[in-house]
Amino acid sequence: MAYVISDDCIACGTCIDECPVGAISEGDIYSIDPETCTECGTCADVCPSEAIHPGE
Repeated sequence: MAYVISDDCIACGTCIDECPVGAISEGDIYSIDPETCTECGTCADVCPSEAIHPGE
C-alpha cells in the first residue's frame, strides 16, 4: 500500500525533497499519489509531526 499523509501534517515541506519519485504534492495538507508512491518510507522517516504512515 502507498503511504498516506494524515491531518497531522504541518505542511513543512520536509518530505517533498525526500521522495525519490516525486509522489508528494504540496497543499494545506500534503498528499501522496498512490499510483506513484513506491512505498520506500523515506518520507515517513523525516516527517517531524509523524503524519505519514502506510495506507490501509
